[in-house]
Amino acid sequence: MTTDVRAAYRRCEEITWSQARNFSYGIRLLPPAKRQALAAVYAFARRVDDIGDGTLPAPEKLTLLEEARDGLSALQAGDTGDGDDVLVALADAAARFDIPLPAFGELIDGCAADVRGVSYETFDDLLHYCRCVAGSIGRLSLGVFGTSDPKQAVPLADSLGVALQLTNILRDIREDYATGRVYLPAEDFARFGCALGADPAADPGQGKLTSLVEFEADRARTWYAEGLALMPLLDRRSAASAGAMAGIYYRLLEHIAATPAAVLTRRVSLSAREKAGVAVKSLATAAVRPPRRRSRPPAAAPGAAR
Repeated sequence: MTTDVRAAYRRCEEITWSQARNFSYGIRLLPPAKRQALAAVYAFARRVDDIGDGTLPAPEKLTLLEEARDGLSALQAGDTGDGDDVLVALADAAARFDIPLPAFGELIDGCAADVRGVSYETFDDLLHYCRCVAGSIGRLSLGVFGTSDPKQAVPLADSLGVALQLTNILRDIREDYATGRVYLPAEDFARFGCALGADPAADPGQGKLTSLVEFEADRARTWYAEGLALMPLLDRRSAASAGAMAGIYYRLLEHIAATPAAVLTRRVSLSAREKAGVAVKSLATAAVRPPRRRSRPPAAAPGAAR
């Protein structure tokens, strides 16, 4: 491995440790090769998200998203991403692991929908969006983790991503309102008699909004129940990593469900100590599982003899 590739991975890890406030706890539990590969996946996803969430005018955001798509297409065509640390690392990671790079295109599609201000009439509409922006990350991560049963594992990884995204949507109701975004389906607002797009903190029907949050939290739980069936299909360290990431978001969902009115006025979060506790528990739980036969040999750690 060249010095440039090592430096590229280091840059992706710097991005991950500084910006992945929830995911980094799980990513750190992986062995070096997988940890660096997943950091590369996260760094590119972060780049796309930052474009969508930035302050540039919408046309400029859409242009930058298409440029990101072009960079991804170049990697799929065999480019090594020279001159761009994130692309260099991602190209190397994709050569080492079965990372489904086209899934990033779905993430870009979802972020473009955010930029255009798309809203969702039904849960099926929202589900498509969640699969784009989060199910895609589940499938990309699975490419790094590896699995004993890809046919069964891929839809489970997608479902786990949906669960995490639904949790994000509930956590960010107040912040999204401030930027003009409404993710929860119009049919659900109507179900509880809530005014679509009303200020969560000032809406006189806040009790109805609280019931809506409770309803969506229950819905998210069903997606966790499905997605967490992925864990036995992963090796121990990968299961610990995925379990920590999912566990942190599930704990966050439980906080939201316990006090649903809180998300209408502030951002609900976990303390660093609580996140670390979830990660430690996930690692300990994975350590007592019986070993599973790998579906492919583990990749060599960057810099190791090959």
